[in-house]
Amino acid sequence: MNRTSSIALLVLLATLGLGVTYFVQLGSAPRIAAEQRLIDSRNLLDLIAPDSYDNQPLEHPIKLETTALTNSTVLGGYLATRDDQPVAVLLRIQTIGYAGAIDLMIAVDANGRLLGVKTLKQSETPGLGARIADWPNSWLQIFSGKSRTEPGDSGWALKKDQGQFDQIAGATITSRAVINGVHDALRYFDEHRQQLLGKPAHG
Repeated sequence: MNRTSSIALLVLLATLGLGVTYFVQLGSAPRIAAEQRLIDSRNLLDLIAPDSYDNQPLEHPIKLETTALTNSTVLGGYLATRDDQPVAVLLRIQTIGYAGAIDLMIAVDANGRLLGVKTLKQSETPGLGARIADWPNSWLQIFSGKSRTEPGDSGWALKKDQGQFDQIAGATITSRAVINGVHDALRYFDEHRQQLLGKPAHG
């Protein structure tokens, strides 16, 4: 085999190799995307009982504009349904903590009662405010069952601010930010209930 033939063969093999790699990646892309959605789904949906809904909430985003609230910003939302009836709304809220933005996922049932809160992203101080990222999270669980009116507006504050909630030890600013973000989310849900659920809530 002469030099020209050898080079041609190498080019052909390289081209074939690239082609095979491309088609393998092309074929695996949907599977990788599906696996990522499953991970996201588990991450976001562990706020609501798996047997309480039968749709894929992450595939049913609620059309929301990014909206500035009193202490935070609504970034988006998802609707969980069962038998085509609304079960829960998941609101993605961003508030500002001690070291920067804190992204929260807040699940609210169709009657406006809080099902759970989870931290999606934060940059708080390790060992202090960053503990809001732990899961499960005993401090975030104190919000479960609360609503816009239980407690009343004045109760949505730290005990040191004459409110009803304890703070994370050593993380006053982080704690305030989360409390205010959760309260904002409940107010937003209450004021936009029909839009978020797609119909008036009953019960």
